[in-house]
Amino acid sequence: MATNIEHLSIQSQFKKKLSFRIPIRVKLSIAITFIIWLTVLILSFVILARQREQLYLQTVKTGKVSLNYFANNANIPLLQDDIVKLNTLIKEAASVEGLLYAVIVDRQQIIKAHTDHTKIGTNFQTFSSTDKVMSDGNITYFNYTLPSGSHVLNVSRPVMFKDTELGAVHVGISLDFIHHLIRKESISILFMSSLIVLLGISIAILLGINFSRPISKLVLATKEIGKGNYQYRIDMTRKDEFGDLATSFNYMAQELWKKLLIQESFGRYVGPDVLDMILSHPEDSWLKGNRTEASILFTDIRGFTAYAGKMDPADVVEALNEYFSIATQFILEYGGYVDKFIGDAVLGVFGTPIPHADHAERAVKAAVAMQKALQQQANQNKNPFLSRIGIGVNSGIVVSGNLGSQVKMEYTVIGDSVNVASRLKDMAGPGEIVISRDTYELTKNMISVKVLVPQKIKGKPELVETFQVLDFQGSQNNK
Repeated sequence: MATNIEHLSIQSQFKKKLSFRIPIRVKLSIAITFIIWLTVLILSFVILARQREQLYLQTVKTGKVSLNYFANNANIPLLQDDIVKLNTLIKEAASVEGLLYAVIVDRQQIIKAHTDHTKIGTNFQTFSSTDKVMSDGNITYFNYTLPSGSHVLNVSRPVMFKDTELGAVHVGISLDFIHHLIRKESISILFMSSLIVLLGISIAILLGINFSRPISKLVLATKEIGKGNYQYRIDMTRKDEFGDLATSFNYMAQELWKKLLIQESFGRYVGPDVLDMILSHPEDSWLKGNRTEASILFTDIRGFTAYAGKMDPADVVEALNEYFSIATQFILEYGGYVDKFIGDAVLGVFGTPIPHADHAERAVKAAVAMQKALQQQANQNKNPFLSRIGIGVNSGIVVSGNLGSQVKMEYTVIGDSVNVASRLKDMAGPGEIVISRDTYELTKNMISVKVLVPQKIKGKPELVETFQVLDFQGSQNNK
């Protein structure tokens, strides 16, 4: 009961886990999309940073070219204080794209030339909110922001005449075009990234479906195997690991089916405890031969040949099968196993390969219960065999193990105790049970018997004491 409750609990937990599961195709799509998005983001950041740096360096280079042009041509006019010529020089460069201003000042920081004529003659105002000032020889440059919000690169250089500093030139170049270009490129990259991500999602979905379909087939197949449908097969032809897995699964199902057939077939002849031991430990020593104490039960139909000769063969087989079914039922019920059918005889063994200290009691109980069931069944139908069964039981040492050849092998028992049981069976009349002295000694407190005349048995020098079992006085429950 506890095992069933635990099993149901595990099933409940398993179903609960399944209810919150995320399909593998969704997981794969999310993973691939995230990887693509992250890759594109990093590449975009690196590319845009490098492009921004290259554009800035190109702007600095352009500013230096304009600055050198002004400085190299402004020394003489600045020395002569030729305002007109200085402004003409500035005017020639004012049309350069991106140039915001160009300023020439003297040593007193008075503006001598400016792209904004209104500022000529005023004091040059120092720059505010500047970034780090950098230098390249006698050229200095830095970034700053105008009150209007425009970003500017200012490049400055002194105006020299021989070794005398006459003033300075300041050139301002807009950096907004860099931000504009970067923004434009960002939009382009974003657009391309979206296309790549969409393509990645599509590929991820296709891959997810490609992965999830065979997995779904495997899950379905596993459920079928769990239900006991060992003939279920996966129809999957793939030249990859899934194909190998499907082949292995089909092989497993086939082997389970074979094992089930063996279990069902062999289980008809041995009890469930014996069957479990055989399947769990197929190479154990009990298969290689053991000397153990056991009880042997033989059954036989009295006058079988005479009756069978008068009956239709089909009726003979049907009647025998009914008798064999009843005999097998009670042998297994009381912990024995059916060793073999020998014509109309049945050989049952108690105490090996599963040892039972009460093997004699089990054998006698099985014999008594079997005779009662045979008589009841005989009274209900016209099977002439059921009321003519003689049973012999003997207890003693037997040798058990696998006997046969490489072509055919069977687990059986041999020994003098088996032969004696067979002879006792021949002594038993229809509906009778005859046991040996050894069996009687092990069960005498549980049975009522009739002492028979000692008999001479082939192979035994002395007379064998025998007893006819009249009834079993103890409990008939299977131990």
